Amino acid sequence: MEGKTVSTWAGSFSCTPELYFEPGSIKEIKQILESARKASKRVRMSGQFHSPSDIAMTDGYMINMKNFNHVIEVDKEKCQITVEGGCIIEDLNTKILPVHGMALSNLGSMPNITIAGAISTGTHGTGIKHGILATQVVQIELLTAQCEILRCSRMENEDLFRAALCSLGCLGVIVTVTIQCEPEFKLHKRQMSCTLDEVLDNLDDHIAKSEFFRFCWYPHTEGAVMWYNDRTQKPLVSSASWFHDYLLVYHILQFLYWVSSFLPRLIPSINRLFYNWCFTGRREDVAISHANFAINCLFRQHVTEWAIPRRHTAVVLRELKSWLNANKDVNVHFPVEVRFVKGDDIMLSPAHGRETCYINIILYRPFGKFVPYAKYWAAFERIVYSVGGRPHWAKAHKLTGAELKVAYPEFEAFCKIRQHLDPQGMFLNDYMERILP
Repeated sequence: MEGKTVSTWAGSFSCTPELYFEPGSIKEIKQILESARKASKRVRMSGQFHSPSDIAMTDGYMINMKNFNHVIEVDKEKCQITVEGGCIIEDLNTKILPVHGMALSNLGSMPNITIAGAISTGTHGTGIKHGILATQVVQIELLTAQCEILRCSRMENEDLFRAALCSLGCLGVIVTVTIQCEPEFKLHKRQMSCTLDEVLDNLDDHIAKSEFFRFCWYPHTEGAVMWYNDRTQKPLVSSASWFHDYLLVYHILQFLYWVSSFLPRLIPSINRLFYNWCFTGRREDVAISHANFAINCLFRQHVTEWAIPRRHTAVVLRELKSWLNANKDVNVHFPVEVRFVKGDDIMLSPAHGRETCYINIILYRPFGKFVPYAKYWAAFERIVYSVGGRPHWAKAHKLTGAELKVAYPEFEAFCKIRQHLDPQGMFLNDYMERILP
């Protein structure tokens, strides 16, 4: 298709590719790559456009993987599944894996993304005993710019595998992914309100007590909320009625934040109102694992997220809080979301080589309205970068190749693999050229 304009879910970036494709087979993808190579065109892959950055944007050829989404094989003995790269994680969770009594061991907040997109951008969940989502992958098949299919795993082409597990879409097209699953399980989720100091003062204890621990802090308040999420054999406990109330509150919230875009001084009061309304006290439910991993964003937002060494969590959050207290002209929405993962050896994983804390900050775009965020972003990025922070690849950041080379011990090794696989730069775009040295 010519002239198709695409945009990210948040509406923060858009582009009009010269040609837009929705292939349904490897043969069709190869035809697109061969055509691009002959015409010296660049190619970027896209999925559900959930990433709030320009990582997938291009004025060349765009391949949307949504129709390349079939199940290749289910190995019940090994509890593994092999799917095409465009398979939607939500479909895996609700339509495919339950039929086989299987589940993914950990998930990110957003289920409506492709498996290839999740791998390529370092998508993560929470739980200090668990790595980012890509650590559940046991094999990848990659279609290169020369239309060669390369298979990689821990046993075959290991360096390529460690690069492809967070490829940023610049090594080739991820055509198949084999994922290590486990028998389906239920999660008991407990929500507990506290203060920010209470959770930070006892952070190690909380992380140790719950397999999938996370918490949020509500700026301009002392309030925080913790979630313990743990395996259970308890019967399912539905929270449907509470969830419908929650949706109503969010619609009210969007309207209030829209009003606050004209009167920003209202934001601290809105944050306090919403925290007291929805997050004080305790709530519990028991659900199938994927249901208790998922979080609904509900309406559009500017978002940035950074990964820092876990040991710096308290220092960073207290410094951010102090900065907001000292800059009364900056009024920010909730929440500041905090999650934890174990370290790994994936070349461009933000959790490479260290136990990691992810801190995610947002400013909502109520009814799509622009809300200024630059000053808040700059302060947050200065704080996290000072302790060795690394940006989440799927979210907007301003780091260059020179800065990323310092942040990632194997950044140059990744770049050499990319150059070898794609010497003509077919899979580059403006985003990739900003971050490559």
